[in-house]
Amino acid sequence: MTLSHFDHLVLAARQQDQPQRLLLVFVSTELPDDASAQQQAQFLAGFGGALVPVMCVDKTPVEITDFLAMRQEAAQFGMPWSLVFASSLAGFAQQEPNSEAVETALQRMVESIKLGNLTNMIAFDTNGDALDLSAANPLTDAL
Repeated sequence: MTLSHFDHLVLAARQQDQPQRLLLVFVSTELPDDASAQQQAQFLAGFGGALVPVMCVDKTPVEITDFLAMRQEAAQFGMPWSLVFASSLAGFAQQEPNSEAVETALQRMVESIKLGNLTNMIAFDTNGDALDLSAANPLTDAL
């Protein structure tokens, strides 16, 4: 299954043999204080900026109806975001991952995003479409 949309990720997680927790880190983009005039102009045009985690959550695949519902739930917190990074954590012996494992994995994701290490995560835009961050992207081009 191609994960070209967030809803495909949820469907794939529901089909796994072991229980899954979907780990979601919502990020905004900001311009660092020391940005050059060129970087500022690029940022205003929708390019560049730094990824800044603004909130994170874990959900079971059953708790997420679809992307639209997840986006509406996220909007209730009033934190604007540009992308959501998703990963999953599998359980063992038909048991969901415990809270400590989930929290550790979420914190690892947040730290990885801050460091620009986006491996083992899928980025989705505000429409739920998957993004290829290995290619040039307006939201993640390095400053």
